[in-house]
Amino acid sequence: MTVSSLAVSAPVLEMRNISKTFGNIRALSNVSLTVHAGEVHALMGENGAGKSTLMKVLSGAYRADPGGSIHIDGLPVVAGDPVKAKASGISVIYQELSLAPNLTVAQNMFLGAEPSRFGVVDKVQIRERTEPILRRLGIDFSASRRVGELSLGERQMVEIARALTTNARIIVMDEPTTSLTSRETDRLFEVIASLKAHGIAIIYISHRMEEIYQLADRVSVLRDSAYVGTLEREELSASRLVSMMVGRDLSSFYKKEHHASDGEMETVLSVQNIGDARRVHDCSFNACAGEVLGIAGLVGSGRTELARLIFGADVKTAGVVRLAGKELSISNPNDALAAGIAYLTEDRKGLGLFLDMTISENINMGVMAADAAKGGVINSAAARSRADRAISSLSIRTRSANINVGALSGGNQQKALIARLLETKPRVLILDEPTRGVDVGAKSEIYRIIDELALTGIAIVVISSDLPEIIGIADRVLVMRDGQIAGEVRATPDKPIDQEAIMALSTGSSAGRA
Repeated sequence: MTVSSLAVSAPVLEMRNISKTFGNIRALSNVSLTVHAGEVHALMGENGAGKSTLMKVLSGAYRADPGGSIHIDGLPVVAGDPVKAKASGISVIYQELSLAPNLTVAQNMFLGAEPSRFGVVDKVQIRERTEPILRRLGIDFSASRRVGELSLGERQMVEIARALTTNARIIVMDEPTTSLTSRETDRLFEVIASLKAHGIAIIYISHRMEEIYQLADRVSVLRDSAYVGTLEREELSASRLVSMMVGRDLSSFYKKEHHASDGEMETVLSVQNIGDARRVHDCSFNACAGEVLGIAGLVGSGRTELARLIFGADVKTAGVVRLAGKELSISNPNDALAAGIAYLTEDRKGLGLFLDMTISENINMGVMAADAAKGGVINSAAARSRADRAISSLSIRTRSANINVGALSGGNQQKALIARLLETKPRVLILDEPTRGVDVGAKSEIYRIIDELALTGIAIVVISSDLPEIIGIADRVLVMRDGQIAGEVRATPDKPIDQEAIMALSTGSSAGRA
């Protein structure tokens, strides 16, 4: 849909002057949002800006404060009533999917609204009504498949299909690609294009700017619980979006006050001809004290696998790892940590944090493990001091170190995990997708942390799928392709790191440049 057609068409959704308070906390302040049929309307802002609260008001999960209104096709919607919101054509697909894995696709599609015959659920009718919707979305698995057998991407398609059973006019997608592969993401984008073509409005919430550029017809931004503004597609730029979301210019977004210089730098980590039996082959590189070394490459190129081999999380079948010239014998992560190599996993919730434990316990976990191995006893006062120091120095936003880490936002969870690694006093810090799933403000803070750590002389290796991020923070970039290091790209005195050169090496379209 073009901008001109949006301007003249009647909106399918109008939210006017929506406010919401919880006790003394103002979660929304007179927020308005207008969405048209057949558009993808992105909703952006830092965690805590009010996006989720606004969508919960829209879905009826929350009742807004008096004074605001919601209209669908010009007709008022009863606020605070999920059933009536759904009947009005509003459907929300949350980041944590709400499917029953033990039931079939068809059963999930009509869960809670099963057609019946003579008081008995009509399974035949359920299947007959499900199949056409699956076909419309290009879904090739059967309606009789159990949801627990499906991939995350396939389950997300079931959520979308379920929304269509209620004749949804507006579908809200909250961070829909967080757990998807690149292929599943491409399939989701195709489905979104099909939904647009059928006149369905999509409200798309994401921290990933590349997705916003690809999908959005318009972008509305919230900051500090208030509406900041809306940009049309042709107005989108990273500088404008960042400025609207965090209230400052993009020039201060990537923090880079450390100065890496080949002639003066000490090689801390040396990796020679490392490989495994599956993905990584004959990889060699050095990382120096005080530099940020980026590792780029397409998904599946072997970046994470390389990091896991160095850290001892996976078994290497070839190669040598040296720290400050000394060859290391690393057979597990504890060996790596003891040697001075720390690794931040890309899966902070599944493999990194203990979500049902406190922030303090998570920060002190590495120290507790070391003390336990020596038969020692944890010093509670020292543990509190470490946690409080980390919360202050890394700007972890929390009321107390005794709150469960699972209650924090993604960015603050990531900083808590970094804090745990720093307690091991590493000489090499490997960060795998350090800003995945965090908002733009938290990204800026993590970049500041990386820069300050480089200033202390730590060798930092950053793996990232975000090319602007890699270019913004790295001193040089290794590019992986098919399990090998395809080349290196670095800045010159008169030119920054070349994004096109990185892509050329990633895809094999040229040899790149050194």
